[in-house]
Amino acid sequence: MKLFGIDLGGTKIEGAVIDAEHPDRALLRLRLPTEGSLGYDHVVAQVARVVERLESESGIQRPPVIGIGTPGAANPSTGLLKNSNTLCLNGRPLFNDLSRAVGSEVRLANDANCCALAEATWGAGRGRRVVMGLILGTGCGGGVVVDGRLIEGLHGIAGEWGHNTLRGEATPCYCGKKGCVETVLAGPALERYYHEATGRGLALKEVVARAAAGEAAAVATLERLREKFAEAIAVVINILDPDAIVIGGGVGNIGLLYEPETRAAVLRYVFNTELRTEFLRPALGDSAGVFGAAALGLTRS
Repeated sequence: MKLFGIDLGGTKIEGAVIDAEHPDRALLRLRLPTEGSLGYDHVVAQVARVVERLESESGIQRPPVIGIGTPGAANPSTGLLKNSNTLCLNGRPLFNDLSRAVGSEVRLANDANCCALAEATWGAGRGRRVVMGLILGTGCGGGVVVDGRLIEGLHGIAGEWGHNTLRGEATPCYCGKKGCVETVLAGPALERYYHEATGRGLALKEVVARAAAGEAAAVATLERLREKFAEAIAVVINILDPDAIVIGGGVGNIGLLYEPETRAAVLRYVFNTELRTEFLRPALGDSAGVFGAAALGLTRS
């Protein structure tokens, strides 16, 4: 079974053809610029061009269902897109317009959900029944997969752990609340915490390197990451009780998150006397978005 997946990003649109039986690599991958500044109709046309090129360059007929991942999500009540950083897409019936443009049924999901679905289907979470996929990078997103099926929820916000609030935190978030997980655990938040402590504006990788060398402020920044991550992710565990949590994004590369000390910190907040949930590094890397979009073609509508 050949699947088409499209990752509709803010700067580029990536398309891939995946063999569902042998998903270790894409049969074909290609990219076109999104060019959102040229407007909504242009972006829809660009997606159609990607599908046309996937079909012509692979020699494989486009499937009846094409999965598309994009920042933001369709409002289940109206069908209109919301929360996309490609601003021209917001408030538009993207699902309907893409289905007409590509000539196939479209299954649309946000990019974090696509990453979660990819890792649960073909990646680090394969074989586990309940998988939470986290994006812990410049922001904090997430997706939930149960028995191979993406759970999007009544409002289309399932997995949005980054906009739960943390005790004692008051940094304003773009969503309008204060103290969201994203304002504490995302890469820019950790960099800001270090800067406030030292007066030095460093990239997170440099902070991590300085922590490894024993610098006190850098060590304190990562210890804050450990403790606040434990508090935040315990809420997810108490509600979902997942088999595995796959941690993607730049912050997810920090080894501290996978240490026994971090598991012990999480357990202090979990409503149980043991913690068997696995914390896993992603297996698919930057392929997860487009692979997850393709995997939407396997899911029940």
